[in-house]
Amino acid sequence: MNLTLHVWRQKNAQADGRLETYNVADISPDSSFLEMLDELNEQLLTSGQEPVAFDSDCREGICGMCSLVINGVPHGPDRGATVCQLHMRKFTDGDAIWIEPWRAKAFPVLKDLICDRTSFDRIIQAGGYVSVNTGSAQDANALPIAKPAADKAFEAATCIGCGACVAACKNASAMLFVSAKVVHLAELPQGQAERQKRAKDMVQQMDTEGFGNCTNQYECEAVCPKEIPADFIATLNREYVRAGVTASE
Repeated sequence: MNLTLHVWRQKNAQADGRLETYNVADISPDSSFLEMLDELNEQLLTSGQEPVAFDSDCREGICGMCSLVINGVPHGPDRGATVCQLHMRKFTDGDAIWIEPWRAKAFPVLKDLICDRTSFDRIIQAGGYVSVNTGSAQDANALPIAKPAADKAFEAATCIGCGACVAACKNASAMLFVSAKVVHLAELPQGQAERQKRAKDMVQQMDTEGFGNCTNQYECEAVCPKEIPADFIATLNREYVRAGVTASE
């Protein structure tokens, strides 16, 4: 496959960025998108140019590091997949591909295709944990949990915090991410002690970080690599209201 790549290049967080055009040839349709970028970087290094900086880690769809907007879609044209799971057979020989970083005030670009997503870490630090000492691990059946609650908690826990939901939203909202983290613990007995404080603190930190509001257009659900449902946002809203009512009593 021969491809034309329009790649966002930005020297650092203070510099102005721009799209640079590169041509790559003989790309295998069976290679992943990141492997294609590896080949581009080998080409750039061979010619004495600086390689394109991009994030990656596990390359198995687990870590959420591979944060790229491909042809205007976070994680590219594949549904329910990360960039590292995207294969070049999804494209056609001769295609032009536009590659950019996440675009959000709360995700400032650090260099090229790498953005700073530590705002997500600070939201988790605000309440996405269980601080109550639950003691040593118990047998699996020692703490009964209803299957619907367990299934919902597991579904929420699949969120990998990649930030695609933010990149797809016109308001740069982090509501899907925050709702997944809140719902995950709200459905389990271990999360009950801090349930109301958690929702309030995490939403407040989300606002502090500069994320926008949800306007229910479901772009977040459409691009989520783990296909987390936007219904969780309604649950988050209920948790937040409940926390406010309890605090005023």
